[in-house]
Amino acid sequence: MADPSTYRPSPGTIPDAPGVYKFRDESGRVIYVGKAKSLRSRLNSYFADISLLHARTAQMVTTAAAVEWTVVSTEVEALQLEYNWIKEFDPRFNVRYRDDKSYPVLAVTLNEEFPRLHVYRGPRRRGVRYFGPYAHAWAIRETLDLLLRVFPARTCSAGVFKRHGQIGRPCLLGYIGKCSAPCVGRVSADEHRGIVEDFCDFLAGRTDTMMRRLDREMNAASAALEFERAARLRDDLGALRRAMEKQAVVLGSGTDADVVAFAQDDLAAAVQVFHVRGGRVRGQRGWVVDKVDMTGRVSDTVNLVTQFLTQFYGDQAAYAAEGEAGSGVPREVLVPECPEDTEPIEQWLSGLRGARVRVRVPQRGDKKALMETVERNAKEAFTQHKLRRAGDLTARSAALQELQDALGLDTAPLRIECIDISHIQGSDVVASLVVFEDGLARKSEYRRFAIREAATEGDVAAVAEVVRRRFYRYLNESNGLGPNPGVDPETGRPRKFAYAPNLLVVDGAGPQANAAADVLAGMGISDVAVIGLAKRLEEVWLPAEAEPCILPRSSEGLYLLQRVRDEAHRFAISYHRQRRSKRLTASALDGIPGLGQTRKSALLKHFGSLKRLREASVEEISGAPGIGAATAQAVHAALTAPAPASNDNEGT
Repeated sequence: MADPSTYRPSPGTIPDAPGVYKFRDESGRVIYVGKAKSLRSRLNSYFADISLLHARTAQMVTTAAAVEWTVVSTEVEALQLEYNWIKEFDPRFNVRYRDDKSYPVLAVTLNEEFPRLHVYRGPRRRGVRYFGPYAHAWAIRETLDLLLRVFPARTCSAGVFKRHGQIGRPCLLGYIGKCSAPCVGRVSADEHRGIVEDFCDFLAGRTDTMMRRLDREMNAASAALEFERAARLRDDLGALRRAMEKQAVVLGSGTDADVVAFAQDDLAAAVQVFHVRGGRVRGQRGWVVDKVDMTGRVSDTVNLVTQFLTQFYGDQAAYAAEGEAGSGVPREVLVPECPEDTEPIEQWLSGLRGARVRVRVPQRGDKKALMETVERNAKEAFTQHKLRRAGDLTARSAALQELQDALGLDTAPLRIECIDISHIQGSDVVASLVVFEDGLARKSEYRRFAIREAATEGDVAAVAEVVRRRFYRYLNESNGLGPNPGVDPETGRPRKFAYAPNLLVVDGAGPQANAAADVLAGMGISDVAVIGLAKRLEEVWLPAEAEPCILPRSSEGLYLLQRVRDEAHRFAISYHRQRRSKRLTASALDGIPGLGQTRKSALLKHFGSLKRLREASVEEISGAPGIGAATAQAVHAALTAPAPASNDNEGT
């Protein structure tokens, strides 16, 4: 591990100008590339006290053995150079927007004498035109099947095409009218290329012209009494309309835009992009990336947008330069938040496109609605990504082994329990306890606590109370009488708190972990490991340790701890809201003359909820059991009076 001070440049030698810098390791490999408005300010930040740097930043500067930079004239040049270097060197510490799967596209081989239409995955090739990407290959085949009726172009492989040319008979598609059969000379090479070009024009968005032409030809055929041809053209029009319905019109017919949205947590982010061309969604694509950047802070949406724009559109422009028409930089990029340096990014994108490009946040109308749709897709993709990881037996086993090694446990933590505290400014303080066994949630073992003694003493005291109550029950139930004290003799089922966890996680940092460990030590329990998990940087705190334990961000163990903590937080929040709702419901009926606890219960049972009771008339309220006219009038007056303003902010 290198000492950053051994290769730190002298402060006066670093220029105070925009530029791009590279960190290299001992073997000379580039491990990180970054850009800056001021190279001097940015590079000096990397050589601060290592203990003050983020864990990933500290790992990078201690892995590196040298730093070098290139001065440029403008931020636009810095963006271009940063993109080129990231693409060239693929540095291990840079975020890379790679597809989480290989998306299929519709390829048209214009570089062949008889162009072919087919589904394709893989690197782009010169002379081939691509449409998409699509979410599923079957979506391409379904659309292609509809369009082949109107555009009977070749779809067969080179071998099939050659074989049918030798035998002099077309394939089945040639007989049913879904191929013009150029293999047997039914159409010439120029005629077939014309069919393919019409197909490309239709998919590129020039649909209105094609529809009007077919409509004119159909009417002309009908007027000339060529009814069979008119019927065939009518069916062609229907096929085109059905194909167009599969790509819903979402924006104006001239709209050329990409819509980008993110779904994220503290560790990672899912990115979704909808490609809108000619007002229609022509393709969709997604990624899942690590959120931490190398400036030592957790990337927010602005940073994610900046990284996405520079990396993704650099690749798109490269594809377009290689002949992939329609897949380069669009006229407009819609994002959830604009980056701080929007102007140089727009200039750079405009240079890639050769025309004006705008980057903006949609505020209203159809574009805002489409952004919300893309965001929902990002959230769904992120959920599916987490479920895939959670359901992977190999990943769960690796996570438990990593936790055992990182925390110095004797055995893998097959049973993990997590405690989280929830309240609003000290009111309605509650706690949750969730259980994971073998890396999976065991919801039947979840427990919740209403904080009693420590309700006004803060989160640390609340954690101590929950640990004390939970393990007091454990000691009682595990030390009972009989051959199997952990099992209820009446039901034959395990008691609620009869089994101790291998690992106890508390939501918080060192103070919370110390409080939990002190309670366990006071109760004589020494075989339960305790850690605290801090939210912001996902630091693992061990009791009595001055510094946190940092797990790698790609660690399956850290991912498991995060899922456990998030589940405890969700369970605590739901219980807190439930108790708060009951308290507010009860307090709304307090102080009403003639209304005691029995009548309160009767009213709520009769109407089912406080909302329905508020909406009821005096006559309806008086119809409840035990409620007279005077009491009903008092209840109605109390519930329909204006409520005082509230400014609560829910937190934990």
